[in-house]
Amino acid sequence: MRPLLKWAGGKRSQVKRIVGLFPGDIRERGYHEPFFGGGAVFFHVEPNSGSINDINPKLMNFYRVVRDDPEALIEEASKYRYEEAEYYELRTRYNSPGLSEVEYAAILLYLNKTAYNGLYRVNSKGEFNVPFGRHVDPTIVKPRSIMRASRLLGEIEIRCGSYDYVLDAAEEGSLCYMDPPYHPASETANFTDYSTNGFKVGDQERLRDLCLELNKRGVNFVLSNSYTEKVMEFYGGHGFRIESLKTRRSISSKVSSRDSGYDLLITNNV
Repeated sequence: MRPLLKWAGGKRSQVKRIVGLFPGDIRERGYHEPFFGGGAVFFHVEPNSGSINDINPKLMNFYRVVRDDPEALIEEASKYRYEEAEYYELRTRYNSPGLSEVEYAAILLYLNKTAYNGLYRVNSKGEFNVPFGRHVDPTIVKPRSIMRASRLLGEIEIRCGSYDYVLDAAEEGSLCYMDPPYHPASETANFTDYSTNGFKVGDQERLRDLCLELNKRGVNFVLSNSYTEKVMEFYGGHGFRIESLKTRRSISSKVSSRDSGYDLLITNNV
């Protein structure tokens, strides 16, 4: 199925190439995705067991509500109207404490469908600050998709924390797809403001070390990152398969900056 949310760095256009790097019996294995975001690969694979994780607590609350209380989510989100005044009122509520888990999830869904270009961006205080988007009659709630996603998430552990949990969660023979914040291709290319936590060179090195450990433990992984000399340096020389993939940046504050580039796909399934 398609993802429920549009997300920066989403892999919907690349998903077949990514999944093609995994063993063919992917649905029969445990599947773990520690940088979940919109979850395009997960929703394409439709795994039967495993875990998902992201550091964004409101995002993971959304998926927990989808899994555990989809009818309430549908009912709440269906109340909201696509109007500019309502958008800013709901944005203020989303940035305020005291809402129920269902309300936070429903407003996140609404904002995702009605914000400018589907961006999720927060300021230094962690407040969602994307302006109202000009869309043509957007569909905010798709009940059948939400119910289907709820069933897919039924046996999946939903976490919110550090990506390194997979060292404990992933068993030999299981699969792990990792889509971390990319190493910047240039000084002006670094997009990290979808969360208040940056992902620095040291984090990239620690992620590389985690991949080496997963490989030792017999866990199959595929990792996406930018095509840069630094990333090639990190992952070259370890026996991993490294492929380039032409891509187009679909989310940007400026349409003119949504240019084509290259990603790297790195896997130990050689």
